[in-house]
Amino acid sequence: MSLITVIGRGHSGTRAISHTLYASGVYMGRLLNASGDLVPPEAMYDACRIFANYVEHKGGLEWDFSRALETEPTPEFVDFIQKYLDSVLHDKSDNRGWKIPETTLCYPWIIRMFPEVKYIFWIRDPRDSILSRHATDDLGRFNVRYPITDDERLRRAISWKYQYDLVKATPKPKHWIEVRFEDFVLNQEETLERLEDYLGIKLGRIIVRPDAIERWKSDKGTHYFDFFEPAMKAYGYK
Repeated sequence: MSLITVIGRGHSGTRAISHTLYASGVYMGRLLNASGDLVPPEAMYDACRIFANYVEHKGGLEWDFSRALETEPTPEFVDFIQKYLDSVLHDKSDNRGWKIPETTLCYPWIIRMFPEVKYIFWIRDPRDSILSRHATDDLGRFNVRYPITDDERLRRAISWKYQYDLVKATPKPKHWIEVRFEDFVLNQEETLERLEDYLGIKLGRIIVRPDAIERWKSDKGTHYFDFFEPAMKAYGYK
């Protein structure tokens, strides 16, 4: 019996892997929305707010995660996560999991609670990721301190960087794989074979749309920020 979760910012294409897991017989929770998120999300949101209190904003676009990484999840945090995952944790299916982008906001403590989970880090070109609105755009909603701005695209970009930095700062769990959304779309078979080897299960194939990638090329607004550069280079985005 295995437990699976997906890590990745909202609009990073995590819907694709959630739908794939669901189509492959993985139990993803009692109630899912159109994006494949386990809902209702409020208990997860509350857990994220507790975690954020252990992150220090050093000013600008820098955060110190050391206290959060060194601290055990609080009893209140554990209660909220168990409440959120109740249907998953009590199901008897051989393969279970969940997906909601907000898991990324408290990822280090999720690892503490579930060290044996198989983690899938889903990555997408940030220029595409910030084109659409998501609940995590305003990090303040989750008690994360950051430079307040009225620029919506900049606010989304800051959220993207914060979550990327948090994942990067966290020691990798026992089971970990990184997958680019673009590879899933353009090389689905090869990408799914990697995931099948990792998960140890046969995965279904869903319809993918090539026009889901590089949408930034036809965007008329601001979609690139200099602080994207290190991550883009690391993951092969030109």
